[in-house]
Amino acid sequence: MSVERQASGDLPPIDSLDQLTAFIAEGEKPKADWRIGTEHEKFIYCRTTLKPVGYEGENGIRAILEKMHETTGWEILRDNGLPIGLKGEGASVSLEPGGQVELSGAPVESIHETCAEVARHLDAAKAVADPLNIAFFGLGFAPTWTRAEMPQMPKSRYAIMRNYMPKVGGLGLDMMHRTCTVQVNLDFASEADMRAKFRTSLALQPIATALFANSTIVEGKNSGWASWRAHIWTDTDADRTGLLKFVFEDGFGYERYRDYMLDVPMYFVRRGGKYHDAAGLSFRDFLDGKLPIMPGERPHILDWEDHLSTAFPEVRLKRFLEMRGADSGPWSRICALPAFWVGLLYDSDSLAAAWDVAKDWTAEMRDTLRTDAAHYGLKAKIGKRTVQDVAKEIVAISREGLKRRARPGALAIDETHFIDPLQAIAESGVTMGEYMAHHFAVDLQGDARRLLSEVSF
Repeated sequence: MSVERQASGDLPPIDSLDQLTAFIAEGEKPKADWRIGTEHEKFIYCRTTLKPVGYEGENGIRAILEKMHETTGWEILRDNGLPIGLKGEGASVSLEPGGQVELSGAPVESIHETCAEVARHLDAAKAVADPLNIAFFGLGFAPTWTRAEMPQMPKSRYAIMRNYMPKVGGLGLDMMHRTCTVQVNLDFASEADMRAKFRTSLALQPIATALFANSTIVEGKNSGWASWRAHIWTDTDADRTGLLKFVFEDGFGYERYRDYMLDVPMYFVRRGGKYHDAAGLSFRDFLDGKLPIMPGERPHILDWEDHLSTAFPEVRLKRFLEMRGADSGPWSRICALPAFWVGLLYDSDSLAAAWDVAKDWTAEMRDTLRTDAAHYGLKAKIGKRTVQDVAKEIVAISREGLKRRARPGALAIDETHFIDPLQAIAESGVTMGEYMAHHFAVDLQGDARRLLSEVSF
């Protein structure tokens, strides 16, 4: 559901802060036009060597993209002349820094459609990869690979980030190269609707983290964390991550988020198809024509659009809201993530009921929950309740919201069945990550080949 970047041409410079606010507000849509955009990332590896696949070579990621272009007809996206993604049918395929492959889905009306889109994409990817002895899998963290083993994708933006990340956190390079997530992008009708959805989803994001926790195994060992991926985000870059306390303050709206983004350090400026390193610099200085790397140059609206994509809070506001708290996982969990949030946020009764669960949590409680949910999963506590107890209640609220949506699929079955895997996890009290770590150590006797085979799509 990203806004496609057009050639900047002779776009006029931004001349007021109101333009920045208006750009976000232009995302407002009437309920009839609300859509669902699902994104999921997956690791890619060689079945023979069990190692991640690099960019070049006959069986490399570049070759896979070019073959998918031939088989699907999707347009190749390039950076400095190199294939770095595909675009077609309102969706796109892109590369994450360590070679993770992401599908950014088209805006669709139902979970049935987004799940069918995921299936088509995986079928297309497997049709190309299988003859090359290459496979894909979904976990929140690469379970057996070291950072040094991860390839680096030739995207200009990532080169800038690789240089900057170690300056602002201890685990940013792991975030870039060894994590995978599944996200959903959802619409809002007004500033008030955005505010309600942002607050509710931000408060409950740690509950989603626990429900989707799937990254306990780190370099072949049990890390002791339900979601190592979520832990990584706590030591990546404090300037652009976290639970954003100001979202819960009186008066929060588009302008307050705009001001937050103006204080988020920049990464880059795009000009003439090139990325210019602006890491750590100020967008406010850019507005004043005082950016050191481009003296006198002022931003246009597409620079603001780019900048909005460089913050990574647990919920992100662009012209829609992005839910960012979940580990990647198997096919059924990819479909469960949009179902979970659509059930909560696209039904007014469910939205109100979900906020009632979290509205009395303090900022300190939310911050503690963020860490504890990553560490202890469903065994964590919030106040006097366990996360398992809260998760069961939130899943039930979401189910009712999906039921009221009453969106039947091809078999006249509504969307509620997509949330069944989460209900099973909530009732068991055991996260996927904890189960996989035990299964790997005990049942598989630490056999990485069997592990990767079991988790592959």
